[in-house]
Formats: sequence, C-alpha cells, structure tokens
Amino acid sequence: MNQRFYSLDVFRGATVCLMILVNNPGSWAHIYDPLEHAPWHGLTPTDLVFPFFLFAVGNALAFVMPKLEAGGDAIFWKKVVKRSLLIFAIGLFLAWWPFVKWVDGDLVFKPWAYTDDKGNPQGVRIVGVLPRIALCYFFAAVIIYYLKLRRAFYVGMVLLLVYWLLCFLLGDKTDPYSMAGWFGNDIDKSVLGAAHMYKGEGMLFDPEGLASTVPAIVQVIFGFMVGDYILKKGKNFEMVAGLFAAGVGLLLAGFCWDMVFPINKKIWTSSYTVYTTGLAMITLATMIYLIEFKNIRGGLSRFFDVFGKNALFVFALSAFLPKGLSLVKLGDGVNPWNWLYKKVLIKTPGAPENGSLLYALCVILFMWAICYWMDRKKIYVKI
Repeated sequence: MNQRFYSLDVFRGATVCLMILVNNPGSWAHIYDPLEHAPWHGLTPTDLVFPFFLFAVGNALAFVMPKLEAGGDAIFWKKVVKRSLLIFAIGLFLAWWPFVKWVDGDLVFKPWAYTDDKGNPQGVRIVGVLPRIALCYFFAAVIIYYLKLRRAFYVGMVLLLVYWLLCFLLGDKTDPYSMAGWFGNDIDKSVLGAAHMYKGEGMLFDPEGLASTVPAIVQVIFGFMVGDYILKKGKNFEMVAGLFAAGVGLLLAGFCWDMVFPINKKIWTSSYTVYTTGLAMITLATMIYLIEFKNIRGGLSRFFDVFGKNALFVFALSAFLPKGLSLVKLGDGVNPWNWLYKKVLIKTPGAPENGSLLYALCVILFMWAICYWMDRKKIYVKI
C-alpha cells in the first residue's frame, strides 16, 4: 500500500536543518558542547545528524525502488549512476569552490594539489559529506536491487562484522580503534593521497574516508528496510509499535556492541551504525505516531517540511554561499556572510557561545526563507 507519510518529510527536513545548524556557527571557537562532535569515542547530538540523513536516504529509496525495478536494469543503472555521480560531483565542486583564494592581497587559483612552504602536501579534499552520501546511495541501491530485502540485510550484517574484524586485525595492535591506529588511514593515503585528505584533526585522518564508508552503506540499507516496512504495513498502530520495538532492540544491541567496539562517528564503527539506526527508528516512530495518528501538525512540522522538500539543494547552498562570499573582503576579517556575527551578534550578552548559536539560527532562518519561497513557487530541485 503506497501511502503518503508526511512525517517522513518532516524527519528528513529536521535532519538537514540540524546539518546546517552545526555547520554554520558564528565562530568555531565558541560552540556549545552538544553542537560539537565527540572528540573520539562517544556520542553527542551532533553525531546523530549524518547517520540520520543516510537513514532518510534509505527511507526515500524504498519509495522509488519499485519504479526502478519495474523499469529494468537499464533504467536502474541510468538513474542510480546519474544521481550518484551528480551528488559526488557537487561535493567535489564545493570542496574546490571558490577556486581562488587570497594570497598577499592577490586572488590566486587554488590548484588541485600542491606542496606548501613547509613541504606538506595540500589540495582539494576528494571525500566529504556529499561524496559519502553518493557512495552510500550507490552501493546500497545496487545491493538492494540485485539481492532484494532479506539478502541485503544479511549482506549489511556481514559488512558490519567484517569491518569490525578489519579494524581489530589490521589496526595498531596496542589500540586499533584510535585515530592513529585505525587501519583506514593507510587506505586513504594510498587511494586518495595525502594532499586530498582532511587536515583538521592534527594528523592525516579523514572522517569521511573510504574504509569508514563501508558501515555507512549499511545505514542506508537499514533505512531502506524501515521505509519498505512502513510502506508494506501502512498507517496502523501495529506498524508504529513494531518500528519502535525494533528501534529499542537496535539501540540496546549497539550499546552492548560499544563495550567491545566503541561507538565512534569519526571511524563510523559498526556499533555506531546500529546504535544510531535504533535512535533514528525510535525518533521516526514517535514522529509518525504524533503526526500521522494524533494529527499534531503545527508551525514546527511545517517549518521542517519546507527543508525536506529541497534537502540536498539547501545543504549544498549552505556551503556554497559562505565560501563564495568569503572572497569579498570588508576589512578586519569581515565579509558579507559573517558581517552579522562580526558586527552585531558577537556582542550578544552572556557567554560567547550565545552569539555564535544565534548566528547559526539566523542562517537557518535565511535558508528556510529560500526554501519557503521555492516551495511556494513549486520549485523542487531533484538531485
């Protein structure tokens, strides 16, 4: 039974809204702890955003997979490859954008790869949030299309177990789950190259690297299974109860697994995949109950729904604008994008985190206004 679930749109919109919130503080030096990622092992609310979005990608795939299956192999490969390449290309574009930078008062081209004055390799980062979404979507779609639901679940579980085994066997024997001891670093250096890896952790380590993408693929598979379950069960209390109970089960399983394979977002451990999927299921079940059954629909649900209708577009826009406008120098480190924070909100009374958070909320409202206008005009960017 193919029924429309407004709650799924709200869930997706809320997730992308939080992604924008945590990525756009007024100052990276002044962020409240819940809006920071966990330093290593452990979990903060911010660490739920990315897996929730991949889970939502799987949900959406469940709604379109019947059409892809009906179209046959040619249609499936055309649509999945096209969408995957487009999302990956947008991610790569944003990593390189705005293609120029200020050096000693002059705008110079940002090369694909180069060596800085200290002899360190630098360049455009290849992987990131959007490239990971593209890879996870592609491989999850292929697995589900050819193996179908039950075998896709088994493959997902095997991938989680194999990833755990590889982390343990190939990592540093003294601490295989540490940043320096994680086995995926060598893979990323060999395949991506040091110039194209993330440099923000104090060492060559990429939190969206290739090896840690494997368990993230399973997040999409789990999301698909939930979407398929919702579609087949329809809008009834048995569906919601089953979804909630399964979410609690995965939550407990992830918690138990954490004792031997720590929950860790940056290397996307298997326990992290299971635990966050459980939380996503509980959250979604609660939203379905409140929105679909209790009909609690107000300004908040409509606010998030607007984001959900152009989710990938608005996320890309939230990265495109600040990076592009940073080239326009207004003096004293001020540009058109951060002017509001630097000149006004930085003076917010109380802790400096207050002004930084208020600025992030202003970015949310600005992006919402764009999405609202697009919704009113029936403009939906399908990627």
